[in-house]
Parts: sequence; C-alpha cells; structure tokens
Amino acid sequence: MEVAVADYGVGNLFSISKGLEAAGAKTRIVPDMVALLDADCIVLPGVGAFGAAMGALRPVLPKLRARISSGVPTLGICLGMQLLFDRSEESSGAGLSVLSGEVRRLKIGRIPQMGWNNVEWVEDELFDCVPETSQFYFANSYVCHPAEDIGIATTDYGERFASAVRDDAIVGVQFHPEKSGSPGLKLLSNFISIAEEAQ
Repeated sequence: MEVAVADYGVGNLFSISKGLEAAGAKTRIVPDMVALLDADCIVLPGVGAFGAAMGALRPVLPKLRARISSGVPTLGICLGMQLLFDRSEESSGAGLSVLSGEVRRLKIGRIPQMGWNNVEWVEDELFDCVPETSQFYFANSYVCHPAEDIGIATTDYGERFASAVRDDAIVGVQFHPEKSGSPGLKLLSNFISIAEEAQ
C-alpha cells in the first residue's frame, strides 16, 4: 500500500515517512494537495498551526472531505488529528469536519505539553500488541474534544483529553508515534493493517 503524506508546510515529514516505511508501507510525500484526492491512504502529519495547514488544504477541502468520509484510510497525527475536526480555538475557519467536535487549548499545566506521557486505551486494533506500560511522545498546546463517542484512548495532563480517536478507517492520535520508539512503530504498523483491511 502506498501512503500519501500531506506536505502542507509543516516539519517532521521525514520521520513520519521513515516510521511508516519501517511499519511496512510505501510512502509518497505530496506537496500538491490535489494528489490526496486519489490516494489509497492519507496521513496528515503533526507540527504547525491549524490555520496555516487548513489554508493549504482549503483549495481541495470539499473533495478531500468527501474522499475521507467515503472510507479512505486516514491517519491524523498531532496537528493532523486536530484538522479532522470541525474547528479549533487556535485559528478561525473550519477544519476538515470528517469528525464532529472541536479543538481547545489546554487549560492546566505547562504549555506546550512536551515529552513523554501515559496513554490509557480501550481494546482496539490500533493498540494490538502495544505494551500497556508504553508511553508516547507529545508536543502540543491544543487537544481534541470529540462530540461523539469515538475516543479509544485518553491522556491526563492537568486535564483528561482524548489522545486517540477512531471512526472506522479514520484514525487520529494526539501524540507522535514516529517519535515514540517501538510502541509507536507498532501502532503505525497496526494502522497500516487497518488501512489494508479497509481497501
């Protein structure tokens, strides 16, 4: 399976591509957002600002929204997870709105949250064979508040928030699996399995 990694002007593209390749996927970094419209699998990477990323996606927004909603496997990482929702306190303007809910600034604790933290998950294929004691690497000031019961993991950082969501083949994680060692690579491998099953 070839995975299209969206290059909407943020960093971290090399590490997420290498992480996906280590998980068994072939990757293609796409600077032209039109290329996402015929991708077999889409990854929206992290790092960056909500408004700037949505600005890059806006020219293809209606078609991309329809494409993801039709069942194309999609993984949003950190900022990429936030883009999947309706709106964010960080910037005005709509998100992709393929998941219902909004993104809000963390209210408690040192901001941004930087470093390793616990993730508590429910039974889900995304976390198959990931050790329960695993920690994941976070770098964020904003978190998602789903309007529907799609949360499959939570994290406590002054407040408890959804650190992973899943709606069929649409997956979002607030942490960076590509920076989280072997547990993160296993999670990426599990996502690739979910994506292949969705084809």
